[in-house]
Amino acid sequence: MLNIRWATVADARGVAVVHVDAWRAAYAGLIDQAVLDAQSVEKRTAMWGTWIEKSLAGESTDAYGPVPHRLLVAESDGRIVGWAGFGGGRDAETTHLGELAGLYAHPSAWSQGVGHALLTRVEDELRAEGWTAAYLWVLHGNERAIRFYESHGWAADGGEKFGEGGSVQGLHELRHVREL
Repeated sequence: MLNIRWATVADARGVAVVHVDAWRAAYAGLIDQAVLDAQSVEKRTAMWGTWIEKSLAGESTDAYGPVPHRLLVAESDGRIVGWAGFGGGRDAETTHLGELAGLYAHPSAWSQGVGHALLTRVEDELRAEGWTAAYLWVLHGNERAIRFYESHGWAADGGEKFGEGGSVQGLHELRHVREL
C-alpha cells in the first residue's frame, strides 16, 4: 500500500536514493553521463537532511531566495519510492504562482501510480494554501515526464531557462503551468 506523508529528517537517505537512481534512469542521454555517474547517495543524503531540517523549521530551503518549500514522500512497504517538493514560486516572474519544484519516483516504481499520487497531493496542498495556479520545470527532451505532466493537465507555456540546474549547469528546461 502506498502512503503519501510529510518527509522527516529520517527520510533523507531514502529521498537521496530515489533522487540519484531516478536521475540516472530518466536523464540518461539528456545530461552528460559523467555528471550522472558522479551523483552520490551519500552527498544527496547530507543535502536532503539539511533541506528537510530547514523546511520543517519554515526556513528558505535553497539558494533561490527566501521561499520555504515542503517535501512529501511516497512510502511503500517501509521504503521511500518517491518524493515531491513544492511551495511558492521561486522564479522572479512566477512568485504569484505555486511551484512544483521536483517530483521523482524510483525507477522500480515507475508506472505504478506513485507519481500520480504525489502530484495529486501536491495540487491539493497548493490549493489549500490559496494558490490558484502553479508551474514546474521539466528537462527538455524528457518526453516521459512531459507526457506525464500533460496527461495531468499541465501545459507548456513557452517559458524556458538555460543553465540553472543547481548542481548541474547547462540544463535546458521548459516551464509547464496548470490552473488549480
